[in-house]
Amino acid sequence: MIQLPLFIGIVLSPMFGFLLIILAVAFAFWAQMKVKSTYNKYSQIPSRGGITGYEAAEAVMRKAGITDVEIVHVSGVLTDHYDPVNKKLALSDQNFRGSSLAAIGVAAHEAGHAIQHKVGYSMMNIRQQMAPVVNIAAGFLPLVMFGGLFLGLLPFKLAIDLGIIIYAMLTLFHLVTLPVEYDATARAKRELDSLGIIHADEAPGVSATLSAAGLTYVAAFASSLFNLVYLILLRGRD
Repeated sequence: MIQLPLFIGIVLSPMFGFLLIILAVAFAFWAQMKVKSTYNKYSQIPSRGGITGYEAAEAVMRKAGITDVEIVHVSGVLTDHYDPVNKKLALSDQNFRGSSLAAIGVAAHEAGHAIQHKVGYSMMNIRQQMAPVVNIAAGFLPLVMFGGLFLGLLPFKLAIDLGIIIYAMLTLFHLVTLPVEYDATARAKRELDSLGIIHADEAPGVSATLSAAGLTYVAAFASSLFNLVYLILLRGRD
């Protein structure tokens, strides 16, 4: 989830806070629109091979010798994900049954995560170890930021310090996520090419879909980093 910079910046440091908000919101909005428009475009272009997302993910994992991961259907749009704990690869409505270039690309990307899990890709392992702690810390963020800074439920300096710690964790987590996602995309492209699932002239469509999706992770990292930098500067003013 992409988090917006703190609106307290408008009050305590108008120009800098406003600049952070404009930059983060503009980048996040652009990234989301880019993903949506690119996905919509290539979800309307069927692959000539007629293979579905389910079949593409299955083929990629089978080639990698993965036989213990279940491919399941989940509702929604772009809710696709790989669950390393339960060894399930979840594909959303259009990507599970669809045979578009977008469906094949997304499905192969998730299969790329399954391959990472199988081979013990180090950055994925680090991300998995960080996730439980980061999720707990992120759950306290509304209390710390809004409860502490706006409602006075915590001493101001304590709220700032806790916010810095949490955003530092989130920023590091998003930073680790970037190579995990881009590596999964690279694996997906290689496997789709080697398996002959898509033709050479279809590869740009798959690549464009996956590249656009990667922008959301960049935006999440940038947003957390902006929040962290702002809080550090705010702390330094005391």
